[in-house]
Amino acid sequence: MPKEKLKVKEVSIIPNKGGFSIFKKQGSPEQGHKFRELSDLRHLFGNEKARMLYIIKAKNPSSIYELSKILERNFRAVSEDIKLLKKLGFIELKPEQTKKRKRLRPIIAAETLRISVKLC
Repeated sequence: MPKEKLKVKEVSIIPNKGGFSIFKKQGSPEQGHKFRELSDLRHLFGNEKARMLYIIKAKNPSSIYELSKILERNFRAVSEDIKLLKKLGFIELKPEQTKKRKRLRPIIAAETLRISVKLC
């Protein structure tokens, strides 16, 4: 059985009018999120989002609702974090159908994250 190719996510963060902008691919014109200072960046990659990524990988929750229950966090807060992580390309949402409803299963989009920060 061939070994699965490792998925690598690359993110570039560059200065932008007194803040920072994050791009999905280096040199890409597609802008994702602006940061006013490095503390905003630290918040983006803070403990809760890191924990969320770990739980998605380790426990494979079947939905955002199940993820919020595992994390013991408010569904709306988890949903907002999921939207941001999806926008930045860290996770994907896989649609699934149960007997009664449709749900979105969060899955990790990459095995490795490379971040480059240009300070000037």
